[in-house]
Amino acid sequence: MRYSALKILKEGLTGNKGWKPVWREPDPKPEYDVIIVGGGGHGLSTAYYLAKEFRGKNIAVLEKGWLGSGNIGRNTTIIRSNYLLEGNQPFYELSLKLWEGLEQDFNYNAMVSQRGILNLIHSDPQRDAFVRRGNAMRLSGADAEIFGREEIQKMCPFLDYENARFPIQGAIWQPRGGTVRHDAVAWGYARGADALGVDIIQNCEVTGFQIENGVCKGVETSKGAIRAKKVAVCVAGSSSRVMEKAGMRLPIESHVLQAFVTEGLKPVIPGVITFGAGHFYVSQSDKGGLVFGGDIDGYNTYAQRGNLPVVEDVCEGGMAIMPMIGRARLLRMWGGIMDMSMDGSPFIDKTHIDGLYFNGGWCYGGFKATPASGYCYAHLLATDTPHKTAEAYRLDRFRRGAPIDEKGQGAQPNLH
Repeated sequence: MRYSALKILKEGLTGNKGWKPVWREPDPKPEYDVIIVGGGGHGLSTAYYLAKEFRGKNIAVLEKGWLGSGNIGRNTTIIRSNYLLEGNQPFYELSLKLWEGLEQDFNYNAMVSQRGILNLIHSDPQRDAFVRRGNAMRLSGADAEIFGREEIQKMCPFLDYENARFPIQGAIWQPRGGTVRHDAVAWGYARGADALGVDIIQNCEVTGFQIENGVCKGVETSKGAIRAKKVAVCVAGSSSRVMEKAGMRLPIESHVLQAFVTEGLKPVIPGVITFGAGHFYVSQSDKGGLVFGGDIDGYNTYAQRGNLPVVEDVCEGGMAIMPMIGRARLLRMWGGIMDMSMDGSPFIDKTHIDGLYFNGGWCYGGFKATPASGYCYAHLLATDTPHKTAEAYRLDRFRRGAPIDEKGQGAQPNLH
């Protein structure tokens, strides 16, 4: 069923009796060509592009909970491609281009809103760094502008321009950045993949791998054993625990990242704004709530909840640039489990076990990377060669001395 304005009108006039379920609820088959472990944004997008772009058949997505129960429904919805390093920038620009045509591609309203992202500058060295970043963005075909203080004041008059400690000197502006409705992304990809014949199996936890003579032959699940020619894992914050079942130890730590939303307010935030002297980012949802976040909690955890010191730290960052946020009531908060790699950049690669593939280590970049991650992972599964924009995301890059240290903080995931 294709959605359209005419279809909505017709169903409204006929009692809405013609709508069909968005996706099927199939029982698992004994064997598949490809099993994708993880029914989040990256797993569902991988299944969608594998079936659509690479004509894959007999594909299953296994999700231990319900669709959207992981990080795809627990983030601050920001999309952007304002990266610096050669290993990252072309990849995230590919992702942003896929976002721009996503709703028409899978015929679902994901509420893509390209209202722009404004990264504030608070010092001369930071201006130099952002000019360098903007030039790197332009070289990869992305859009970037450097604003002065006057231009920011016209766009965001409510910011604190008299803050002696964190003076606002300018900003880097990416007009094509913005936000997307996070759970609608999961539903859209699930609907699109299902329409192409992909079996999406919820409440099916992978409990082990069938590895014979160094070859992965399938998985053990809570619904029984399922054979497969290829097994592709993309389970975000659970990466270490799942891959441990295959005898692998990953260069990844799991930390919780909290997100917050306030009561509904009149429109005030034009797009996305980030604090350059700390870690705070904010946008405004269509319902009026301010959606914001900051640093990860500094301890390892698999729990989808955070602690109060980080709440205080994030709110302090908000107050530093826009004191008016102190008058808003915090409505709710949630936590997603970040798979923090040792250099802050992800992995999309084959493992040393034949037939077993891994996608993870996304740190803060998982949501915005959803389309490109799925496309590049599907390319790897279909061709056994990395996509040209993901060639640097290899599992052995630390052994080869080729980390992609985007933020320059080294092997301390708690600082990313």
